[in-house]
Amino acid sequence: MENGFRSFCSLLTFALGLLIISCLRQSNATLLYDSLGGSKLGGCDFFQGSWVEDAAYPLYNSSACLFIDKEFDCQGNGRPDKLYLKYRWKPVACELPRFNGEDFLTRFKGKRILFVGDSLSFNQWQSLLCMLQTSAPRSNFTYSRKVGLSTFSVMDGEVSVKLIRNPFLVDLVIEKIGKVLKLDSIENGRNWKGYDMLIFNTWHWWTHQGSQQPWDYIQEGKTIQKDMDRLVAFRKGLTTWSKWVDTNINPNVTEVFFQGISPAHYNGREWNETKSTCNGQTQPINGSSYPGGPPPAAAVVRDVLRNMKVAVTLLDVTALSQLRKDGHPSIYGSYGKLGNDCSHWCLAGVPDTWNELLYATLISQGKAMN
Repeated sequence: MENGFRSFCSLLTFALGLLIISCLRQSNATLLYDSLGGSKLGGCDFFQGSWVEDAAYPLYNSSACLFIDKEFDCQGNGRPDKLYLKYRWKPVACELPRFNGEDFLTRFKGKRILFVGDSLSFNQWQSLLCMLQTSAPRSNFTYSRKVGLSTFSVMDGEVSVKLIRNPFLVDLVIEKIGKVLKLDSIENGRNWKGYDMLIFNTWHWWTHQGSQQPWDYIQEGKTIQKDMDRLVAFRKGLTTWSKWVDTNINPNVTEVFFQGISPAHYNGREWNETKSTCNGQTQPINGSSYPGGPPPAAAVVRDVLRNMKVAVTLLDVTALSQLRKDGHPSIYGSYGKLGNDCSHWCLAGVPDTWNELLYATLISQGKAMN
């Protein structure tokens, strides 16, 4: 009888062990899913949804924001329509929490935030500054711009939000032979240490060719060549960045985000308007799916992040931004009718939603950084 009872207890212990292992695996799978952009609040995926009109938008008046550059100031540059300002991102199963600048600053009191990336990082950074200025107007702000480094500080909250312009994350070095893009070198990473939150971005400049190509040669190890498949080069460079993060970042100290691929709208065939670009577009695409499908670079980002040791949260803005063919400066950017900017975004505009998603993700993860 005693032996039978012991056998029963052993079987029960074994079964409980299997159950615990199963639960842990499911928990890890959920954490992995969250780290690849499935940020959730009560089971709601923030990045699946559609755009709805909302008279309460935009979140700020662009003419009252001190920080918007001319290239993003579409209203200041004479854009006549305003409907593009009146859209809010609505996830399928929930509402995004409204951005609260005072709460954001409280969560990051005494902390340092750094954006690292290209002009799309600059776009998001300036958006966040406008949102903070508007929703926490009593705060004492300072602002400075230097070559390669821009700083916004809230003196009474001891919060700094900085930007380092770095379009590739890996090193672009001037040598005797010319400008060399080094796919396996990331010496500039020494400037990213010591922050409480890092928000990275790259892709925009990897596709540039001809006179706009920013390098003369690409180097990997001792191999130097004039060019290579851009998607392959992007994967190699992003992998180098991922190894830097895995080696240098303590996730218990520093929260790491990657801003997903920001889409361009130069080719109307992608949304079934053959001869169109973003110029003249005044409304988003209806629904939640983009006819042209995701850009290949988005899959590369997911693959690289999935294989990292340090959990990096993907701000998966690609699909929702693809729907906003109306949100670009077009002929209301820096060069007016001489240009047609379908890459960057008007402010106020789509990058405000990226920052709302950043804020919602921090809340969903329980991030009170103090």
